[in-house]
Amino acid sequence: MTRPIVGIISNSYLINDQYPTHAGGTMNSEAIAEVSGCMPLLIPTDPRYVSVPELLEQCDGFLLTGGRPNVHPEEYGEAETEAHGDFDRERDAITLPLVRACVERGQPFFGICRGFQEVNVAMGGTLYPEIRDLPGRMNHRMPPDGTLEEKFEIRHKVCLSEGGMFHRLFGAREVMTNTLHGQGIKRAGARIVIDGKAEDGTPEAIYVKDAPGFTASVQWHPEWNAAADPVSRPLFEAFGTAARSYRAARLGAAKRKSA
Repeated sequence: MTRPIVGIISNSYLINDQYPTHAGGTMNSEAIAEVSGCMPLLIPTDPRYVSVPELLEQCDGFLLTGGRPNVHPEEYGEAETEAHGDFDRERDAITLPLVRACVERGQPFFGICRGFQEVNVAMGGTLYPEIRDLPGRMNHRMPPDGTLEEKFEIRHKVCLSEGGMFHRLFGAREVMTNTLHGQGIKRAGARIVIDGKAEDGTPEAIYVKDAPGFTASVQWHPEWNAAADPVSRPLFEAFGTAARSYRAARLGAAKRKSA
C-alpha cells in the first residue's frame, strides 16, 4: 500500500546571505520515513505558493518542525520587541490556520519546538520571548558551540501528568530530553492540555483536548536520533499510525462516494 504522505513544514533561509530557499532538516525526513513509515514531502511554507485547503487535500498528516525564526507576537496580540528575535510571517500565514483546520478535521499533526509554539498560538495562547530571562527558569537554548551530538545532547528531565497521554505513550512519568529553544508557552491556548513540564516548570508536552486526531506536540527535538532514542521513537511511531489511519479512512470515504 502507498505510504501516507506527511507534509514537512519548511523554513525560509538564505544560502550565502543571498540565495533564498525553503529548507528542512534531513533528520526530519529520516524520522518520518524510517520511524513513522510515511513519505516525507517538504512544503514551501508560503501562501504565494501553497494554500491550506490544497495541503489538507494532498497530505495525510503534517510535521510542524522547529526553526530559528519565531512566531510573530502580533499573532497573539503582543508588540514586537528585540527579544522576540527573527520572524517568518509567510510560515505563520500557513501553519496557524493549518493547525486549526487539522484540529477541526481530525487530520494528524506533530509539533516540534517552533511547531509546538505554533500549536499553542493557533489555539489562542501566548509565548514568552525568552525563557532564560524568567526567574527560576534555566537556559533552554542550544549550546552555541560544539558538535551536533553535543548540541542535541540529552540535558533535562520532563515530568509527565499521571495517566496522561504522554505517560501512556512512554510508559513512564519522567523522560529525559534535549533542549534547543529560547521561547516557550506563557498562557496556554483554549483546549491546550499541558501534559508535561521541565523541572523548572516550562511546558514541554501538549495536546489539544477533545481533538479527533493526533495533536501531540513537544518543545524538545525528538527528530534527533529518532530511531534509537526511547522517547523519540514512540512519538514518531504513534504519529505514523495516526497518519495511516487517517489515510485509510479518507480512501475508504472516497471509495464509498464513488460507488
